[in-house]
Amino acid sequence: MKLTELFKKDGQLLSFEVFPPKTDSAFDSVKSATEEIAKLRPSFMSVTYGAGGGTSKYTLEIAKNIKAQYGVPTLAHLTCVSSTRETVKARIEDMKAAGIQNVMALRGDLTPELMNSDRSGWVYQHAEDLIRELKEANADFCIGGACYPEVHPESANQADDIRHLKEKVEAGCEFLTTQMFFDNNLLYNFLYKIREQGITVPIVPGIMPITNAKQMKRSIEMSGCYVPQRFKSLLDKFGSSPAAMKQAGIAYATDQIIDLYANGIKNVHVYSMNNPDVAQKIQSNLSDIIG
Repeated sequence: MKLTELFKKDGQLLSFEVFPPKTDSAFDSVKSATEEIAKLRPSFMSVTYGAGGGTSKYTLEIAKNIKAQYGVPTLAHLTCVSSTRETVKARIEDMKAAGIQNVMALRGDLTPELMNSDRSGWVYQHAEDLIRELKEANADFCIGGACYPEVHPESANQADDIRHLKEKVEAGCEFLTTQMFFDNNLLYNFLYKIREQGITVPIVPGIMPITNAKQMKRSIEMSGCYVPQRFKSLLDKFGSSPAAMKQAGIAYATDQIIDLYANGIKNVHVYSMNNPDVAQKIQSNLSDIIG
């Protein structure tokens, strides 16, 4: 099922994100974890794509297995950073052959080496370049993209960021999933601004349950997102106790999701990090809400 069709359905949707293994030896354990999450019957599951495409075959294998064995719609990620046109076209053909209907088109993160390299000759400078390639592939993909409720780290300001976001939508992006955020007011403000600029595609908020203090530090370093005092207090109080921090982090994420649903957001995506226990507890907390 195409996600744009899924988003038209009544009721609240809850989806989860998983990531493929980095090595052959880790494949079975990762596959097992993603299957446990699939057994929860989420609205859909997204499968990420390793830096530089190193895990592309695993992305497709995990996505195909989830769909075939559990009937859960899947969203396969695809990045293009520093890739050649031939490489990207080959990956698109692999996705077509695998029966993938939904694709998350991303430029991909820049490593320090790529950040400092000469990027002038890159075929794909931005995600919209990959989106155009997907639109021309004659595969009838449903194409998603990423957005930032705060500001993309490489944008000069939010106005500039939203201008680029509109270009991405005009290139053929049909829905957008947000980077993690810990203050829902940032999302509501962002939604007002993008709708004002004529961006009308579905927006899927991405929620990251923080279950340990090290994860919080790593997440902030990667995304640069704002952490409200309420969450800092939670970390100060429970960060030294793994069990307590896990429970508090799940509760905080659940509270964010309930507030989103209460304010008219239908679709929420959880960055579940291949953790079936976290996914199950969040879904259980919402059982009577999502029905």
